[in-house]
Amino acid sequence: MITILVTGSMGQLGNELVIASKNYYGYEFIFTDIDQLNITDPEKSSKFIETEKPDWIINCAAYTAVDKAELEKEKAYLINSSGVTNIINAIKGSDCRLIHISTDYVYNGKSNLPYAESDPLEPTSLYGKSKLAGEQQALLHPDTLVIRTSWLYSSFGNNFLKTILKLTREQELLSIVYDQVGTPTYAADLARAILSIISGVIKNQTAFIPGIYNYSNEGVCSWYDFAIAINEEAGSSCEILPILTGEYPLPAKRPPFSVLNKGKIKETYNLKIPYWRDSLNECLMKLKTVSL
Repeated sequence: MITILVTGSMGQLGNELVIASKNYYGYEFIFTDIDQLNITDPEKSSKFIETEKPDWIINCAAYTAVDKAELEKEKAYLINSSGVTNIINAIKGSDCRLIHISTDYVYNGKSNLPYAESDPLEPTSLYGKSKLAGEQQALLHPDTLVIRTSWLYSSFGNNFLKTILKLTREQELLSIVYDQVGTPTYAADLARAILSIISGVIKNQTAFIPGIYNYSNEGVCSWYDFAIAINEEAGSSCEILPILTGEYPLPAKRPPFSVLNKGKIKETYNLKIPYWRDSLNECLMKLKTVSL
């Protein structure tokens, strides 16, 4: 039986993988979070992985507090880089394949064309730098897929979608930046894509080609556009105004443009990626169901 180990399973993507895994039979899934597998502990990580002997590892464990990372450099690098080192050391010399989740923050955001995987890297925040360091560690293992994603949201955890839903219920007026452009990514779509890749490789429907791949939903919008869409679909009367990034300063610098070119992952692994508004509606319907 194929064994698939997931780290960080209590996060947005990890939780969505738990749900998506129910559609895959004949595989053994091991879902872990920090209590079961703390990737920052090299000895315990090594022992756990060597005992379970997974065929695949999906590393969702990450430090994602973008602004706090500016003050917590050691913690960000410990989880986002050293933790990855511990994983690859534990699977060194084995046939285990690693899927490591990274971010659009590894790009500088100065482009006006969708970023390809081969474009120059210049993270402008400490979070982005720690994630780039993690990518570099992950790729030391020859059987690694690094998947860069952007603007992740889900019905689980804390994210922009749930923040906007909360604020529009509490306030009559919101101001959201409109000069940062990218694509929201529904974590459920990414989870389904990851398991589709794994299943396709196992069934010999697609070849396993290691390397770096971009994944987000289709389409382009600003944070302001995203907030407007959320507001409309939720039927809120809250007024949302566009502002410049400079009017809402934060500790970490955000990439002004982080649209990702997904051509490589779609072609290599035969994926069809949903449009971001369609996925937003799916997530909102799920949240409504949960709240009933």
